[in-house]
Amino acid sequence: MVKTIKRYEGSKKQQVIEIIFDACKRRGIFEFDNEFVKQVTGGVKFANQFDATKVDHSAKLPVKVREARYFILHLGQGRHAFVKGIDDGYHTFEAINEKDRIDWRYRKSVLNEADTSESNVLAVAANQRIIHDFLYEDIVAEPKIYFARRTKCSFRFSVGALKYEAENIQMEIDLTFEYRGNITVLEAKNGFPKDFAVYQLYNPYRTFIESRKAGLKGIEQVSCCYVLRSKTGGNSVLRLYEYTFKKPHDLASIALKKAAEYRLVRR
Repeated sequence: MVKTIKRYEGSKKQQVIEIIFDACKRRGIFEFDNEFVKQVTGGVKFANQFDATKVDHSAKLPVKVREARYFILHLGQGRHAFVKGIDDGYHTFEAINEKDRIDWRYRKSVLNEADTSESNVLAVAANQRIIHDFLYEDIVAEPKIYFARRTKCSFRFSVGALKYEAENIQMEIDLTFEYRGNITVLEAKNGFPKDFAVYQLYNPYRTFIESRKAGLKGIEQVSCCYVLRSKTGGNSVLRLYEYTFKKPHDLASIALKKAAEYRLVRR
């Protein structure tokens, strides 16, 4: 029987997630698939029901789900799970020390900040050599750059003590830098959200870890870099965070390597 949404609040996506969450609680099983999503939300007019489970920031989860301390984990092949332990699924961006706040002089080009896309965020950070300075402390470093691509990967992993298996999980890698055997996958967002879904970095990270295990030679280290951009007083401010995973098989083991803020100052 299709459930109504009369008692649900928030955005359409939040309503859909809460319906799925309640249905999982009633049956006592917290793993579900896209067919289950379709069944329990069939009465809700939602543009893309299969997009309902993608939540980049914890603030976008329904209040009920946040208060119950659950997050949504993606397992590939249209499978998902509600997992207890929201702090494992979402990582709070760290505060940046004043000594790591940098005034970065630059001359604005025609297409710099021409739009608010994630690709533009990364283009500005790369073209202005901010990524080079942050990752390598060398603005003349010449890393190989690989542009956005979609891929799939299968791997076993854990979230703390909980064990899972991802099967042909789909992902989009925004940008990849390769420099002297060091691989860095980059993710970008406009604005300064409080936190982010860890799988956004973990899945691309595991893709390269699995490639190395499968025999891809030359990979020394794999890390992840999150790039955020916002405007303050008409000037862009970029925040960069480099992360690794202390235990490659544990999504919950994310750890900050370093962070910095670059305030673009026009010449």
